[in-house]
Amino acid sequence: MEVTVRTVQGVGAWNEDAVVCKESDRLFGVIDGATSLVPYRGAGGETGGYLAAQSVAAACLDERLAGARLSDMLVEANTRLRAEMRDAGVPADVPEALWSACAVLVRVGSKWIDYAQLGDCMLAAYYDDGTIRIVTHDQLAHVDDRTKAVWLEGINAGLASSAELWTHVRPQIAAGRALANRPAGYGVLNGDPDCADYVEYGRIAAANVVSLLLFSDGLYMPKPPGESDKDSAADIASLVREAGLDRYLAQLTDLENTDPECTIYPRMKKSDDKTAIWIQLAP
Repeated sequence: MEVTVRTVQGVGAWNEDAVVCKESDRLFGVIDGATSLVPYRGAGGETGGYLAAQSVAAACLDERLAGARLSDMLVEANTRLRAEMRDAGVPADVPEALWSACAVLVRVGSKWIDYAQLGDCMLAAYYDDGTIRIVTHDQLAHVDDRTKAVWLEGINAGLASSAELWTHVRPQIAAGRALANRPAGYGVLNGDPDCADYVEYGRIAAANVVSLLLFSDGLYMPKPPGESDKDSAADIASLVREAGLDRYLAQLTDLENTDPECTIYPRMKKSDDKTAIWIQLAP
């Protein structure tokens, strides 16, 4: 097994992505933190998104959870995150104040590949016949589509900078945060005990799987107005296979740099944190 890990910081002050890479247990994961809308900084200036991602990754690497079901691992990580926010004085009943993180985990066995997922961190499996299988579902795509639609409204109204546009869409972003771990929303690690009801998990047979790709939504290629991200994972999986992970990341960054104010390709920031793990199981 050959493992390649890449993480590239976006435009934020902190890289709010984190990696789980424990080759001895064949356990791997990508965590994508999200900063609270209510400003928060840790003792070292850390954002809530950074702290959330690091907390979840640390829980998954805790030896006391070694061998646990991946879904249980994420539920325990969520419980620990809740305790950390409580200790930091973050109100548990204010969605805009919560630190949060999406996650995807895999444990690679000889016969089975187990996975667990929340949010929009994704898992793709590649088979020896050339087939690409998107194992996970982007639980946030419908929420992000609404936000990008409001962003586009701002562009059409004459707003020309990403700062102005972000202010314009902030109420929609707040509405999206209120849907976390709710029936019309999506699953996310944010300390809410209801998170346990939104963890998606399972296993696929390892037979004929030659490689796996785990990635955060920072790898999503910017799309023109009106195009959804619902099929982006399949596009990414194909492009990474064709170009290789490093070349794909470079191409993505180059495209983002052509649209620094996010007016050609509506999105929340010029460049998000990008994290991926490529696992080669067979030659």
